[in-house]
This record gives sequence, C-alpha cells and structure tokens, in this order.
Amino acid sequence: MAPIRIVLADDHALVLEGLRSLLESEADIEVVGTVNDGTQVLEAVRTLKPDVIVLDVRMPTMDGLTCLERLRAEGLPGKVLVLSAFNDGDSIQAALEKEADGFALKTEPPQQTIDSIRQVYRGHLVFPQAARRWLRTQRQRPEISLTDLSEREAEVLALVAQGLTNVQIAQQLSVSENTVKFHLQNIYQKLNVNNRTEATSLYYKLQSRPG
Repeated sequence: MAPIRIVLADDHALVLEGLRSLLESEADIEVVGTVNDGTQVLEAVRTLKPDVIVLDVRMPTMDGLTCLERLRAEGLPGKVLVLSAFNDGDSIQAALEKEADGFALKTEPPQQTIDSIRQVYRGHLVFPQAARRWLRTQRQRPEISLTDLSEREAEVLALVAQGLTNVQIAQQLSVSENTVKFHLQNIYQKLNVNNRTEATSLYYKLQSRPG
C-alpha cells in the first residue's frame, strides 16, 4: 500500500524536525513537506496534496485554526490533525467548529501522535481522553441564554451587573428585598452560577454574544 503522505506545519524548528524524524522511521508514513509559517500551509497543501496535514495551533502570520478555516473554505484535500501544547476547551471547540479531523497534544507520547495520524487518515475523529471528557461535559450542559430569564429576572440581573445591592434593587423596582433574593435564586439556577460575581460575568459575556 502507498504510504500516508504528510505535511507538517509548526513554527518551532526543534518540534518540526523531531516530528519529521519520528514519522520517517514509520514504514507506512512519508513526510512530503514541512512548513513553519501559517501562510505557507495553503500553498504546500495545494502543491503537494497530502493525505494528512499536522497543523500547529500557534504559528506566525496565520495561526493554525485560521489555516484550517481557509483549507476548508477552499475545499483543499487532506485530513487535518490539529497539534497543540494546550488542552483547553476553547482550542478544542474551535478545532471542532472549523472541522478538524482530530486534535493531538504535544505533551502526549510520540507513539500516540503517530497513532492519531493513522486514525485520522482512516476517517476517525480523534481527540485526547481529556478532551473527550470536556466535550461530554459540554454536550450535557444546556445552552444558556438570557432569554431563559423572565422579564423581571432580566431586570434584576441587569441591576446586579451594575453593582447595585439587593436593597438598592428592591428600591428601584419597588419590591421587597425578599422578592429580590427570590429572583436571584432563580437567576443563579437558570444560569448555572453560584454568586453575583459569576452572574455578572456571564451577563456581560452573553450580552456581547453576536445575534
């Protein structure tokens, strides 16, 4: 069988050469190109038409996730395995949203990265164990929106976000302090937060969300 043709993209020369040396020792894998700058990735893929692109998240000029977005937009061939030093939810979610075929960590054992490349080539969606746990948690968590709140709860939350106390909120809305506390309990439960600080932070985050 023909070997799996790989393009490697990483801005760290040591990582790039180490990964290249590692992969070239595998009989079923051939490294056909290496690049160290995001802008070079698209041209390398257009020219070399690899089976798999191993794409570092952080690169100069154009980061890996932007490269991934451009690759998909142009319909260029090749599976994409995103490589990162960071196992954070934002990177994982962004990779998924931009249609990565897999996500691997630089901290994983080398053999695991090789196995991930083979799995991605065969059409399997590959993510590290910690990432799968995070994704399961995200799927189980319902999407939170300010529209989940009643009109009065939304008013209370807006005043909390302005820094008003329960007494001040009660005065402004012409209700009792106990009524404000009751609304706050409902707000915390609906937004899955524990206190005013978390509620305020989430309020501004949801307010800034497009659409």
